[in-house]
Amino acid sequence: MNPRSVVILGSTGSIGTQALELIGRNRDRFHVLALSAGGDNVALLAEQALEFGVEAVAVAKATVAQDLQLAFYAEAQRKGYAQGDFRIPKILTGPDAAGELAALPCDVVLNGVNGSVGLHATLAALEAGNTLALANKESLVIGGPIVTRLAKPGQIVPVDSEHSAIAQCLRGGSPDEVRKLLLTASGGPFLGKPRAELENVTVEQALDHPNFAMGPVVTINSATLVNKGLELIEAHLLFGIPMDRIDVVIHRQQAIHSMVEFVDGSTMAQIGVPTMTVPIALALGWPDRIPDAARPWDFAEASTWTFQPVDDTEFPSVQLAREAGARGGTVPAVFNAANEVCVQAFRDGRLPFVAIVDTVARVVTDHDVPSYEELSVDDVLAADAWARARAREITGVQENQKA
Repeated sequence: MNPRSVVILGSTGSIGTQALELIGRNRDRFHVLALSAGGDNVALLAEQALEFGVEAVAVAKATVAQDLQLAFYAEAQRKGYAQGDFRIPKILTGPDAAGELAALPCDVVLNGVNGSVGLHATLAALEAGNTLALANKESLVIGGPIVTRLAKPGQIVPVDSEHSAIAQCLRGGSPDEVRKLLLTASGGPFLGKPRAELENVTVEQALDHPNFAMGPVVTINSATLVNKGLELIEAHLLFGIPMDRIDVVIHRQQAIHSMVEFVDGSTMAQIGVPTMTVPIALALGWPDRIPDAARPWDFAEASTWTFQPVDDTEFPSVQLAREAGARGGTVPAVFNAANEVCVQAFRDGRLPFVAIVDTVARVVTDHDVPSYEELSVDDVLAADAWARARAREITGVQENQKA
């Protein structure tokens, strides 16, 4: 069996580094063709590229191209290569560079880019006919019908642990036998705390996720449960289940990653230790499983699992996302863009934690949704830009202060 050729976008982030660790243990199954990253950690990108012998690398920041070349030489020297004994991969730069890699002929494109900037690469991978292992939920949320119209059946394989769990559970029944999807959520670090206690939450406290080690944006989104709101919209788009048949339940231990309820009253759940390794492995190898991707849950060890409904007063973001998804059009893009601005403002110390979702709600309320015959990428990008500008206006962040 020939190894699967893989392009990894966002290789220096949490998803990308875990994917490469997995591939490093399964080199007979996978071959890394190309890597992309934002450009903030060129030393790690160079290390990854030489380790896996990739043909091309891409960085979103064109200004770091020379730094990346120097990083290649430094990494080669560190590995003990003599001059001329190693080949520098082709270097692509700029905001569209990741999309160029996504369009390369390959078996799988893993889109682990963070935020709405991943949309271009998602569309490029689909247009090229590549299987898309999608960790960049934002591109599906904001692209909505643009993405789903372009995707062939089975072309998108989810990497989010919740959607991977649902995909696995759906193997147990036909689509018309599904009654409900149940997304599980940990509740983040502030579950059960009244709003008054959250007024002075620090970034470090918001990043203290109880189960998973993730990037800062996703972790803060988990603290507000915005992440679960995005996942609700994503589940609707991925699996074609109406929004009113998708529920979110707090499951603190996150042993069950999500569930599917069937019409006969049975519920199927996917269980595993809290790790992203399994969904990453399954997405890269889909529909096959990769042996020993993670240790199994130890049922010989005593444990207690709890479940509770989401308190919409405590976590208004889930209902806000449900309403945004129901309104459709560019509203999910506005929801996502406003949140990205607010999360960055919180990380920069310019916005209190409790004001993140409040501000997103104001921006969503202010958005006047035009009537679209067919939603276009330009429509989405215009709404995204408007939402960012409106969020900055509300938070008092001037254009020249943007991070």
